[in-house]
Amino acid sequence: MKVLQLGPYPPPNGGVQTHIAALVDFLRQSGATCDVMNLNRFRRPSADGIFYPSNSVEVLAHLLSHRYDVIHLHIGGRIFLRQLGLAIACSALPKTHCVLTFHSGGYPSSEEGRSAHARSLRAFALRRFDRIIAVNSEIAAFFERLRVPPEHISLISPHAPPSVTTPSKLPLELEKFFSDHQPLLITVSLLEPEYDLALQIEAMKRVREKWPNAGLLIAGSGSLHETLRQQVDSQSFARHVLLYGDLPHAATLQAIRRADLMLRTTWYDGDAISVREGLHLGVPVIASDNGMRPEGTHLIPARDLEALVAAVDKILNSPPPRVPIASESGRNLEEVLKLYQELITSD
Repeated sequence: MKVLQLGPYPPPNGGVQTHIAALVDFLRQSGATCDVMNLNRFRRPSADGIFYPSNSVEVLAHLLSHRYDVIHLHIGGRIFLRQLGLAIACSALPKTHCVLTFHSGGYPSSEEGRSAHARSLRAFALRRFDRIIAVNSEIAAFFERLRVPPEHISLISPHAPPSVTTPSKLPLELEKFFSDHQPLLITVSLLEPEYDLALQIEAMKRVREKWPNAGLLIAGSGSLHETLRQQVDSQSFARHVLLYGDLPHAATLQAIRRADLMLRTTWYDGDAISVREGLHLGVPVIASDNGMRPEGTHLIPARDLEALVAAVDKILNSPPPRVPIASESGRNLEEVLKLYQELITSD
């Protein structure tokens, strides 16, 4: 079996990136050949079956010059026109099965999702996939509304994080930030509008009124880095909010482990792997309610400053016991492999 994953590959270590990396490792360990075409803006030299094209022409050239049994496209957040074009191009390749995972579970309730209809280009492109993996029942219903045949939709929950046993040292800047702040709040996400990081920064003013030594660590990168930097710099507590950028995954897990509280504020979101990692490490997690958070998450309404501040205050006042929540690592990956095998044997 020869498989191509199309999507973002680490770094940075966002939820979709972590899922793809785990899927690649699992497929290779299972005896499959699995390549990756990285579709984010981060570039590295291509090596070990991980390709970093510079533009869409290079992506298309690779697709035409390599034959795969399965091409698996991963989309997180919104659906862009270039992704629809890529989906149509992949579905036109002969003797190749095309699979899509749309990782943004809350998309159907967004303004863009509500405006989608069966006669749109989005619907046309989606119906060309041999199989679509829905991460929850809401997104499955969304695909059916676009008249994707129900037999082409598979409901598979996202990959859960593996056990974390190997400690990792933090960079000196982070070590100092941890030593200077108690309690310490952490968020791990892309710096993009849908993650509502401005709300967290705004909340810190209120949090620090009661917890004057509190700090907020934001790990990740994205298009809003400069905007968020300006927001932080304009605050009197600027030195207590650290926009660190990307961390290696092992260091990210170590930072989560050592934090007092983890935040995941979003306008819409899938089943974020960072949330599961926090819970798995026994760290309290506050997250916007998207209808699919794991058990144990402290839920708040999206875009609600008062609810966020109240939830932070409640947890810091009475910290829950640190009880790691077990994961079911590997089950999702096995289901994806089984799906590939079913498609190939159906020929």
